[in-house]
Amino acid sequence: MTSPTDASRTPPGAAGHGGRLRRWYADSLVGHPVGRDFRQLWLGDTISQVGTQVGGIALPLLAVTVLGASAFEMGLLATFENLAFLLVGLPAGAWVDRMRRRQVLIWGDLVRGVALLALPVAWWLGVLTFPLVLVVATVVGVATVFFDVAYQSYLPSLVPSERISEGNAKLQVSQSAAQVAGPGLGGLLVRALGAPLVILLDALSFLGSIVFTLRIRHREDPPSRADRRPLHVEVGEGLRFVARQPLLRRIVATTATSNFASNIGGALLVLYVVRDLGMSEAELGLVLSVGAVGGLVGAFVSGLVIRVVGEGRSIALSIVPASAAAALVPLAAGQDRAVAFALLAVSMAVYGFGVVVYNVAQVSFRQRLCPRPLLGRMNASVRFVVWGVMPLGAFLGGVIGSQAGVLTALWVGVAVEALAVLPVLLSPLVRMRDLPRELDAHAPPP
Repeated sequence: MTSPTDASRTPPGAAGHGGRLRRWYADSLVGHPVGRDFRQLWLGDTISQVGTQVGGIALPLLAVTVLGASAFEMGLLATFENLAFLLVGLPAGAWVDRMRRRQVLIWGDLVRGVALLALPVAWWLGVLTFPLVLVVATVVGVATVFFDVAYQSYLPSLVPSERISEGNAKLQVSQSAAQVAGPGLGGLLVRALGAPLVILLDALSFLGSIVFTLRIRHREDPPSRADRRPLHVEVGEGLRFVARQPLLRRIVATTATSNFASNIGGALLVLYVVRDLGMSEAELGLVLSVGAVGGLVGAFVSGLVIRVVGEGRSIALSIVPASAAAALVPLAAGQDRAVAFALLAVSMAVYGFGVVVYNVAQVSFRQRLCPRPLLGRMNASVRFVVWGVMPLGAFLGGVIGSQAGVLTALWVGVAVEALAVLPVLLSPLVRMRDLPRELDAHAPPP
């Protein structure tokens, strides 16, 4: 039993702090009953993100260290990883709008897990080849297209409109935390176990994600077959919505240009760090993990930044320092190992912070711009553009790297990255604090 004397020793204000913490917990999606299904989605995504980050570093390391891939082959690998967004990105949105999104998520995880299992099995049997790696990368990419379109379109069905930004921020926290812990852990595991076995762990993480997705209670009724129109008509509706919304056009232009630029150098990053800078797999993982701290900080403070700066201005301003930080990667060439490590880590930390704040703001912004029945097609149309350019950038990076050198390719990426900020920086978003109510498709009637 607690005596009056014991109770009197409670520090002043402690109960108040505890009360505020309990109120925050009860009111947030973490503890509020309205967030029950969101929490299942969040937990499943967290498991998958950790596995993806641990295994994501293993696939290019598998190509470099096990198969001896060249600069052109590394560009080709990055091209095939993202090729699906260019090939099936548009019809995927219309198909997803015809399906139950929960089922799409489950099948997306299952296909990715099974496809990745093929690589460690082939390695164990002694039949692992670079073409097989390309095939697996393509299959995983196709499943990811459908998963991502359904994922972004599903969130508004699980949380109220006013909590969409909170939900996106929490999902981004998991992604950023995985980016902090995953690459470093992945680099150490590759060093200790080898890339094939680390890819096996990635495959198993997708199966863990399925378990929590199955626990989501929300059920959607797919649109009636009688209401369906030809696929090209439905695809066109998504494209027209994106093309006719001036603010959305600006966001898409910036995101697409930035993704194109980052993949020019990103396709060669593992090759650059391991071969040109002479770092080990563990050091590469540590660089990526240290750099990802910036993304984690961005995920935690994105809600505060958006509230203080404003949603529109956050989209326009957060991408500027990220773009500038890209130049530190090629500047690491010729430096001693400690300086090169510091430059890479700072570059990725600043880049991660800016991109995460930008993504939380712009994804929430466009989710509320779009009517719910059109969300799948809108998201697919946006991703067709902003992700479809990624294989083109990666292929260009591989070509430049093989013909003019890896360092030249990195500087080309930096130059294009500097242009990416212009569409949003020279737009009304700079002067816009919040999305006008008349543009919010999910706002309740006045």
